[in-house]
Amino acid sequence: MDLQLSPSEAAFRDEVRAFIRERLPAEIRERLHRGHPGRKQDIVAWQRILHERGWAAPHWPREYGGAGLGTAERLILVEELQRAAAPHPLPFNVAMLGPVLLRFGTEEQKRFFLPKLARLDLWFCQGFSEPDSGSDLASLRTRAVREGDEYVVNGQKIWTTSAHHADWIFALVRTEQAARKQDGISFLLIDMKTPGVSVRPIVSIDGQHHLNEVFFDNARVPVANLVGQEGRGWDCAKYLLASERTNIANVGLCWERLAYAHELASQTRQGERCLQDDPKLAAELAALGADIRALELTNWRFLLDPEISRKNPGFASVLKLKGSELMQELTALIARIAGPAGLERRDAEGDAALHPLAAAASRYFFYRAATIYGGSSEVQKDILAKTLLG
Repeated sequence: MDLQLSPSEAAFRDEVRAFIRERLPAEIRERLHRGHPGRKQDIVAWQRILHERGWAAPHWPREYGGAGLGTAERLILVEELQRAAAPHPLPFNVAMLGPVLLRFGTEEQKRFFLPKLARLDLWFCQGFSEPDSGSDLASLRTRAVREGDEYVVNGQKIWTTSAHHADWIFALVRTEQAARKQDGISFLLIDMKTPGVSVRPIVSIDGQHHLNEVFFDNARVPVANLVGQEGRGWDCAKYLLASERTNIANVGLCWERLAYAHELASQTRQGERCLQDDPKLAAELAALGADIRALELTNWRFLLDPEISRKNPGFASVLKLKGSELMQELTALIARIAGPAGLERRDAEGDAALHPLAAAASRYFFYRAATIYGGSSEVQKDILAKTLLG
């Protein structure tokens, strides 16, 4: 069931769907529809296609490479891209760092970085978590000591997604000790080619290399790369995390995975009948559809009604919590439908073969982390307990 859109919103949705049909490369769509993660070249190619239309960073001002879209149009665009199994515009660039620079960056930083972020001429990764500072992010220990016009950075980041692809990293570093641990933290932009920066891979439970450790050994970073005020990086981090958790609802992606589950069930037989005809499975699929619908309506309410976000600043945690749980349920169901055929196969070069079901188990394992990254479910529940329940 579609949302009740205004005539102009419905026309915009039709425009987006026509654009995707015309411009999304079929090979990229097929890979993602079968559950394989987007490759770097896929993400770059599609984001540049979107950028030509102004839709890579739709909510940014036009002067910085965006389209200046309103919230409703942005929601429609994001959901339609996800429903079409298109690669996501790189979230570290578009949904995280971009809004922080628009809010806290200098004019020079905006002019230099934002167009490159939108077109994906620079690939950023996020340097927040540390070995002893994950959910308790404010306890981070990576140090940045100012020497003239440079900071000398020493420390380690961990669980750094796509650092092996990245040109730059935005990192939280401690520039001073303070009575309150949230104080004395600064937000730095660091070129990954800087001497003293090194990356070590982490292979996760799905058998893939998404994650990394990043080490800083006397890495010298220009003071001009400081975003916001020195010692006030926690303000940038809170602003970024609120934006990240809003985007983690992934409503369109949930609908796309549900459609894929229906597709697999219609093609898989159990004995004499099709799995789609199994009443228990049909009930599961219907219940998931109802949950996604509820999340979709909640997402629209939160993002379109400024009073909700003003009165309930922790409400974004509802979207993150439920969205990540739904992705786990959906990928678990797809893996069950696929059965042994969902175990990923690899060719001689180590690339995943494009067997129709090959990625089912891998994606199941990947989304076990969905309730950890972007703020664990336990942290989200604490936020909700404090902000909504008092």
